[in-house]
Amino acid sequence: KGLDMPVRHTIVTETVDDRADWSNAIALNSVMLSSSLVLGPAMGGILIATLGVKYCFLYDTLSYIPAIFTLLAMRLKVRSMQTLTSLSDTLQKLREGFEYVSKFQPIRAILLILALQGLVGMSHIALMPVFAAKILNGDATTMAQLSTSAPIGSLFACLYLSVRRGIAGLERLIVVAQVLIGISLISFSLSRQVGLSIIILVFTGCFSILLITSSNMIIQTLVAEDKRGRVMSFYALAMVGMMPFGNLLAGTLAQNFGATNALIVCGSLSTLGALWFSTQLPAVRRWIDR
Repeated sequence: KGLDMPVRHTIVTETVDDRADWSNAIALNSVMLSSSLVLGPAMGGILIATLGVKYCFLYDTLSYIPAIFTLLAMRLKVRSMQTLTSLSDTLQKLREGFEYVSKFQPIRAILLILALQGLVGMSHIALMPVFAAKILNGDATTMAQLSTSAPIGSLFACLYLSVRRGIAGLERLIVVAQVLIGISLISFSLSRQVGLSIIILVFTGCFSILLITSSNMIIQTLVAEDKRGRVMSFYALAMVGMMPFGNLLAGTLAQNFGATNALIVCGSLSTLGALWFSTQLPAVRRWIDR
């Protein structure tokens, strides 16, 4: 996944000739990902119930075959690339990418807010079993319902972004989504009804994808072509790389202060992050206007 994600995000823009359509292509890529998060567990549950666990793994293995043939069938324009002949060349390129990200204010600010999202904004996923079993007094069905709710909300967000043209205004959407993620986490932590918790998680998934995909759309539009792959690697690191630390943080807080208080803390930190990012908006907006 660590190798796949940067390449998968980068190749989206390679398949679209018109730069004006990039934002729609990026959003459609997120639609497919969100759809798989909804359909995958459902198909897995059906296979486990009818055929058994081993056939679920067999299906997972076979599902990669069409993807491989699809990639082999793609014909992209050949671009000249500098060949890396040694480890020192690779480290030099990584260093150049880090310097580019750290000095380019819009990308730096967006990556920091994504890192915060990975650290505290996804904490409800790690604590989901605790809420399903102990707080909502549910069973395996309750856990399945809660787990499917957020991807459904994600699908709605991606459909909205897929028909939206351009990236103007997405920087404000990031702030709004970040605030609403914090409020959603706090609301979910206080809910004691399964139905209400499911509805809250639908909105949580929607706001999360609005934040993540909007950030992706802005970064890929602003980044220099020769830095795209390296910047998207930092994008993946900010999200996926911070999630294990976020799970550790959520679990530690839940063990010491309870799952409810843990989500309240994470939601509050998410909201504070939105307030910080709002101070970065003027500079980000100037780059988008250019």
